Amino acid sequence: MKRRRVIYEGKAKILYEGTEPGTVIQYFKDDATAGNGAKKDTIEGKGVLNNRISEYLMTQLQGIGVPTHFVRRLNMREQLIKEVEIIPLEVVVRNVAAGSMSKRLGIEEGTALPRSIIEYYYKNDSLNDPWVSEEHITAFGWASPQDLDDMVNLTIRVNDFLSGLFLGAGIKLVDFKLEFGRLWENDFMRIVLADEISPDNCRLWDVQTNEKLDKDRFRRDLGGVVEAYSEVAKRLGIMPESVQGENKGPVLVQ
Repeated sequence: MKRRRVIYEGKAKILYEGTEPGTVIQYFKDDATAGNGAKKDTIEGKGVLNNRISEYLMTQLQGIGVPTHFVRRLNMREQLIKEVEIIPLEVVVRNVAAGSMSKRLGIEEGTALPRSIIEYYYKNDSLNDPWVSEEHITAFGWASPQDLDDMVNLTIRVNDFLSGLFLGAGIKLVDFKLEFGRLWENDFMRIVLADEISPDNCRLWDVQTNEKLDKDRFRRDLGGVVEAYSEVAKRLGIMPESVQGENKGPVLVQ
């Protein structure tokens, strides 16, 4: 078997050279990290769930006209995605006060915000992904004013759509992180949604009980990480099923 070339390995995913021109294979690991890598563990089956959930959400977003890097799911842990130039920003949407916002501003966690708030963070692990303003972004050339306009417009659409989608499944979309990339097609460039959308980068609470169904179960030592992710998949209509090749943890239909 030909050994695949690794393009990049992050905390939760590995990117391999794609099988088609202009593509990359995105592999979802079972590794879990928090505190910018200070806390680490392996959670059997997490990558399988994130792969399937992200596929579902990206496909739904494409259905309403949001451009993404997603092409298709290849297997239980891998997706074929378009090769993009990643913009070094994390775009965070906050609908309810939680996490770092509650700590920074002294707002009780769970407080509904007057309106959705968009924040930017510079993607740099060595600096702990610091908060930045639009002035920083344009001054240092991480994104142009037009790039930012495109990203904000797409972010608002994603938030509106996903908030309704999750609410229909009895889940409150508290906050989430998006990443974007520049997709070049000949001389034409457009901004597309990249990375993943899963319980790893969304805060998802049960509407009735506020039970956490996301990565905070790992961050805060609450346990039941795979069970929570599985619950999200079930509510979205992605039903678990035993599939040969995964010895432990949840597995999902091909």
